[in-house]
Amino acid sequence: MNLLEKLDAAAAARKAMLPEGVGAFGIPIEEVYSATEARIGKRRVLLLGTNNYLGLTFAPECIQAAHKALDEEGTGTTGSRMANGSYYGHRALEREFADFYDCGSGIVFTTGYQANLGTISGLVGRGDTVLIDGDSHASIFDGCILSGAEIIRFKHNDMADMEKRLRRLGDRTETTLIIVEGIYSMLGDQAPLADIVELKNKYRCTLLLDEAHSLGVLGETGQGLVEKTGLQKEVDFITGTFSKSLCSIGGFCVSNHPQLDQLRYVSHPYIFTASPSPATIASTRAALQLLREGSHLRRQLWKNCTQLYNRLAEIGYQVGPEPGPVIAAILDNPKQALQIWQRLLEKNIYVNLILPPAAPDGKSLVRCSVNAAHTTEQMTYVGDSFANLYHEILQS
Repeated sequence: MNLLEKLDAAAAARKAMLPEGVGAFGIPIEEVYSATEARIGKRRVLLLGTNNYLGLTFAPECIQAAHKALDEEGTGTTGSRMANGSYYGHRALEREFADFYDCGSGIVFTTGYQANLGTISGLVGRGDTVLIDGDSHASIFDGCILSGAEIIRFKHNDMADMEKRLRRLGDRTETTLIIVEGIYSMLGDQAPLADIVELKNKYRCTLLLDEAHSLGVLGETGQGLVEKTGLQKEVDFITGTFSKSLCSIGGFCVSNHPQLDQLRYVSHPYIFTASPSPATIASTRAALQLLREGSHLRRQLWKNCTQLYNRLAEIGYQVGPEPGPVIAAILDNPKQALQIWQRLLEKNIYVNLILPPAAPDGKSLVRCSVNAAHTTEQMTYVGDSFANLYHEILQS
């Protein structure tokens, strides 16, 4: 089988799973009206398929900051950070993230994906080991592959399995990087960070925590799982993205280790990628300030999360182990998941359909992303719609 035939095989497998004409992946959103509503085709839909956790995509402060940067600095830097792409705003945002986490320094990357790719591949290399949760995001896996380090997976959130693998490493634990996430993007569950820190210290490892889905969501000021658990000083490196609670695009890494700045000279994804546009940086800086002051947004978000999570569980859906902004109805049958996804769209509700192998354990997910801008009435309508479909599809 040649290179192109491999792609044909992948297309055939996708076609076999999805009926003709069903575009569950990459469905185009024609117009966006607000943080909660948009138009898909001729339908005005309720958005529950975005990661807009604090609902800041239309925040006037962010839009005005982006406009000002466009007017004053143009549309792009046209260069990498190592060449001509470090503007005042890039360094200011790095200082602001470091201050936010009370860390010594920070680095801004062009995407959240590159934050993991660049940080991981800069920290470890051949002869080192990375110990990662089995449900880790693709950017983590790819960063580990790029590094050339040995990759060892432990069962998702299974501390006994994690320690078993650490014991086997012996003295190699001192050159081992443990990588976990604050909130996992498929089922919305959180890492047992206190237990992970205990093992990290016991075996003298280094710990990287990806707060992509927990930034803005957990903790009094929205730092994420480190703030919720009070373990900010126990985590060596924190990465995250701008594309969720900060409603932009980009990523960051912060640390109290002075060696963090050396990543700028060894991380290929950082060195050889054009830096974020001035408008992107400006809107992110404004959003970070709103996030820090946004305890009212987090309260509303958690009210919405709890309402929908409890309703789906009461209906009889299998859901993740705890409420959060990511709420997935877990199904064994991909055809039933597809039916529910289609029928929700017919009811003007846009959610995500996650099928194997992207979904964990061979399951299929109808995945909702809740945000602070959703109203109680909208959450009630979504819950009622799921209830109707449970009886119509799963109990028929």
